[in-house]
Amino acid sequence: MNKVYACIDGLRTTTAVIDWAAWAADCLDVPLELLHVLEREPEGYAVADFSGAIGLGAQETLLQQLSDLDAKKAKLAQVAGRQVLDRAQERVRAGGLERVQVLMRHGELTDTVIELEPDARLFVLGEHHRAEDAKKLHLDHHLERVIRAVKRPVLVATAEQFFPPERFVIAFDGSDTAIRIVQTVARSPMLKGLSALIVMCGSPLADAQAALRLAQTLLEEAGFEVSAKVLPGEPEHELPVLLDGQGAALLVMGAYGHSRIRHLVLGSTTTTLLRLSRVPVLVLR
Repeated sequence: MNKVYACIDGLRTTTAVIDWAAWAADCLDVPLELLHVLEREPEGYAVADFSGAIGLGAQETLLQQLSDLDAKKAKLAQVAGRQVLDRAQERVRAGGLERVQVLMRHGELTDTVIELEPDARLFVLGEHHRAEDAKKLHLDHHLERVIRAVKRPVLVATAEQFFPPERFVIAFDGSDTAIRIVQTVARSPMLKGLSALIVMCGSPLADAQAALRLAQTLLEEAGFEVSAKVLPGEPEHELPVLLDGQGAALLVMGAYGHSRIRHLVLGSTTTTLLRLSRVPVLVLR
């Protein structure tokens, strides 16, 4: 686990992804790899058998033209991808980070990150679809699939500009998984020097309140300046409002804790917060 992978696609959050990945690689003292995946586009042409109407030779000519067009599009995509990687590498090096390489792959993004996972410390991706209403269920399928597929941390850039974080907010529910997330944060050098706020939503029982105190103690013993807060209501409603008043902050939360089928039936706090958060999100297992 010795690299930060920045998954860049040339879309609106690409610059932020590059800068967040460079920041993380510097904090973790590991190399940065800029990754661009050339995915096969869905079939855009449906050519039925019109040979009886336009002649067999005409249909073969049309199919050949479509094939040639696909080949040209693929070549142009490769050239554009190389330009994106080259400019990203120049940006990183101009910022002072020298240990940076570029990697272009063909295939599916999720398959690629699974293949690279054994060598990864962190994946950084951009989020391109933000809903203003928690009832809107649309989220970039690449982002959700990657987070579900890998066991490494994923940092999601939700805005177009990078800002050095001054604090982080942990979405805490009192579970054993939440305690393990706090322990991971306490061990990692990435967030060292930042102030921490642990937030629990709802009306926690005694066990959950004890877990909240334990989480605060773990971070304090690791050298963090920590405060804790209990908010009424559901996290998908309370946390976005809280985060809007935190300035240069980073949200830290757990990944999906249940099956895809259950998610379709019950929804997911992880998915909702990824859609609604205006600050970057660090998703941990």
